[in-house]
Amino acid sequence: MLSNLSYIRPQAAELLRRLHEPRRFLQIITGARQVGKTTLISQVAERSGLVHRFASADEPTLRGPGWIAQQWDAARLMAAHTREEGALLILDEVQKAPNWAEAVKRLWDEDTRERRRLRVVLSGSAQLLIGRGLTESLAGRFELLHLPHWSFPEMREAFGWSLERFLFYGAYPGAVPLVRQPARWSRYIRDSLIEPMIARDVLLLSRVDKSALLRRLFELGCAYSGQILFYTKMLGQLQDAGNTTTLAHYLDLLAGAGVLTGLQKYGGEVARRSSSPKLQVLNTALMTARTRLTLTQARTDREFWGRLVESAVGAHLANAAASGACEVFYWRHRNLEVDFVVRADRAVTAIEVKSGHPRQTLPGMAAFANAFQPVRSLLVGGDGIPVEEFLSEPAEYWTGV
Repeated sequence: MLSNLSYIRPQAAELLRRLHEPRRFLQIITGARQVGKTTLISQVAERSGLVHRFASADEPTLRGPGWIAQQWDAARLMAAHTREEGALLILDEVQKAPNWAEAVKRLWDEDTRERRRLRVVLSGSAQLLIGRGLTESLAGRFELLHLPHWSFPEMREAFGWSLERFLFYGAYPGAVPLVRQPARWSRYIRDSLIEPMIARDVLLLSRVDKSALLRRLFELGCAYSGQILFYTKMLGQLQDAGNTTTLAHYLDLLAGAGVLTGLQKYGGEVARRSSSPKLQVLNTALMTARTRLTLTQARTDREFWGRLVESAVGAHLANAAASGACEVFYWRHRNLEVDFVVRADRAVTAIEVKSGHPRQTLPGMAAFANAFQPVRSLLVGGDGIPVEEFLSEPAEYWTGV
């Protein structure tokens, strides 16, 4: 539950616009746990003027194969008794209903043939599973709207957060009331966000032969966010680790759940999966909750704070990539490195992050510019663009042509 229900995220306007159009497509809202999918859809439904029915499949053991059809039939009755605008059916966490994609396809196609005035919005947390269902059964019938983690401007506007608070506590609106009690906040993130994400969004819905390994990989990724790790080095830190292919697959599952990704090495026009991903949390709360540090303690630890700043910049870019705005990589050649390489269309931007104030030379940026001729090279922090300014603008602002 969000602690500021009056705030409406920017994506709501786009969903409302689509619902006011003639019925053409299913609307699919994807995003990680606790980014406000249900709240946003409810806000839009209230403002749409449509009579609507809301149902959630978030209790998968209680939802039989006929559950979707039951909800759909009830919404059809609502649509039949309204005027020209029709009705709206909202199915939350739909991927947890058995054979959901096949059922939705059949019912949607029936409505299309019968010209029923029923619009449908589906939402889900597990993007990988939703993606499989969409591509296998619902091709050509849907539009996606990805809801990323909350940005710094959103947290500032909705809750009055400072940059330091955003960097440390991340962007989970439901946890905002707890930040004055750091130990309680940390427990909430671990118990109410991380554990359900792993247990219900990944393990319950995907084949994972080594669940303990996936959990340890997630912990390792949070501890080493912003750092490049060879899969072979990860194997050395994880017991019963299997092989590098397993680790790469589990990292993909965590990325699909919207919590942790592995950025690949940039190699020009063709980017191949690297054996040394750069681990990157998508919300810095996942990084800090495990440390049990307070904001004051973290601020005085210069090394940790530097990694936190870099992870916040990386999360800002990676969330934009998850929404389809760009692609994000890192670059390294021998002892030369660039923190982030962002490709939007064919335009390439190199980004280096520095949390300290002293002037520093950037040989990695110079070498990358010589090899790949990026359209721009940006320094964030230090003597470059202030971190607050960088996080206040969408990634497209810095990387667009």
